[in-house]
Amino acid sequence: MEEKKSESREKEEAVSKWLTANEAAHYLKIKPRTLLVWVRAKKVRAYALSGTKRRIWRFKRDDLDSSLFAHPVVPSGSPTVLAERRQQ
Repeated sequence: MEEKKSESREKEEAVSKWLTANEAAHYLKIKPRTLLVWVRAKKVRAYALSGTKRRIWRFKRDDLDSSLFAHPVVPSGSPTVLAERRQQ
């Protein structure tokens, strides 16, 4: 029984590797419009479907993850003005 559950879960994960723009935005917890801006800025890798008048994008979950880790957040070096005032 456990083997059937793990097999169905693997198949489900294989199918869900490709995400629509809405699904990818939901996965990243951003708005779909922001995601498309990131695509145009080449911050996120996307794949355009051919044969359509409008551009329809698909995303791989692995690409989304790697693009997030490619640009780590770096803390600022200097404290804010308010922090300096509090210390006095």
